[in-house]
Amino acid sequence: MKSVALHNLGCKVNAYELDVMGQMLQEKGFKIVPFDKEADIYIINTCTVTNIADRKSRQMLHRAKKKNPNAVVVAVGCYVQTGQEDVEKDPCIDLAIGNNRKKDAVTILEAFLAEREEAVAEADDRKRAAVIDINHTDEYEEMKLEYIAEHTRAYIKIQDGCNQFCSYCIIPYARGRIRSRKPEDVCAEVRGLAENGYQEIVFTGIHISSYGIDFEQKLTGDYRSAKEEALKKNHLLNLIKQVHEIEGIKRIRIGSLEPRIVTEEFAKELSRLPKICPHFHLSLQSGCNETLKRMNRHYSSGEYYEKVLLLRKYFTDPAITTDVIVGFPQETEAEFAETEAFLQKVRFYEMHIFKYSKRQGTVAAAMSGQLTENEKSVRSARLLEMEACHSREYRERFIGRECEVLFEDSMQHNGENYMLGHTKRYLKVAYKTEENLSNVLKTCRIHGFLTDDILLVE
Repeated sequence: MKSVALHNLGCKVNAYELDVMGQMLQEKGFKIVPFDKEADIYIINTCTVTNIADRKSRQMLHRAKKKNPNAVVVAVGCYVQTGQEDVEKDPCIDLAIGNNRKKDAVTILEAFLAEREEAVAEADDRKRAAVIDINHTDEYEEMKLEYIAEHTRAYIKIQDGCNQFCSYCIIPYARGRIRSRKPEDVCAEVRGLAENGYQEIVFTGIHISSYGIDFEQKLTGDYRSAKEEALKKNHLLNLIKQVHEIEGIKRIRIGSLEPRIVTEEFAKELSRLPKICPHFHLSLQSGCNETLKRMNRHYSSGEYYEKVLLLRKYFTDPAITTDVIVGFPQETEAEFAETEAFLQKVRFYEMHIFKYSKRQGTVAAAMSGQLTENEKSVRSARLLEMEACHSREYRERFIGRECEVLFEDSMQHNGENYMLGHTKRYLKVAYKTEENLSNVLKTCRIHGFLTDDILLVE
């Protein structure tokens, strides 16, 4: 029995896909071992969102080969897709599998291993690559997850690809154009996970707000009209409603949304579904309109704020989180001040602050007016300080309130045993107990803080 070590870099979509690959490997008789152990095969699901992500992918691949020089090192995913030339030259990589071939990863690996054993004499020329032209496929890569190590929350991939072409982003070239999963396939996977005891599911994808546009494009042949038609028909909302009817699922959490999809109807209809978690990640990137234009984002700060108000109209104290890029090319101090003021006005539950990182191959990488690392660090520090303040302010709002908690795992703090879990709004809470409450839903009352980011319940 050959041992396989798996490692994921990047987003939740990557994590989902690696979980499915691990599941398929086990079904074929491979033994899964921790990545820090010596293995016969190492599979790294790579990321390419920034130059730093590329470097981390290479470092992890090289670390695997160093750990066991005789192992088969397999590079999978986005770095393979965008860096084919570098992958071909890298002596540490034995097998390369691009996006939309992950569902065939085990078959490809088995064929490679058989070929390798038959032709040991050609070991120096044994590298193989399975990479499609991702930008010219409309096929959704169907993969199905039945179980994962975590037995409370399951990420469900419903969509792949992106047509947005933000000026800083390489992902459309790594993941291709939008491809949506059939609703019946999503529901079949969710039913299987529910039968295996999962109570919470999270919709994820590369750009889930585009869900269903490709269904319409096949009918109209025109992307712009398909986009409008998909928004009218609310394909994402309809999918959520179908999943909402599945017995055993108690919570539905939605991944990152674009502001445009949050219409009055969308917010109102979601608020009528009791399983929906009032936790929304609404992508922002900048609060300055000029910066948003340079980023090729398709909304203004004013339009974004209208969407925040809609969510707050239909949900009580929704947890709204976002991403912000600081130090984008040509961002002046005045433009940054606009973003700062906008964030003060919105007051998010959490903000993920990123210093702009140049990604070769994108429009932004070639822009003039690149800021220094020091300028980006100063601005990042200011927003991180604001984020900590707003986040605590939001958490304090719930002290004294009852909430439903889905418990997940245990921890020790100052010699005491606690169970950790999350509320529907994704507040992390701790409950002092010796009992194992993993995957138990329990109504508790929040009465204070255990740490800066963990609330205490009783």
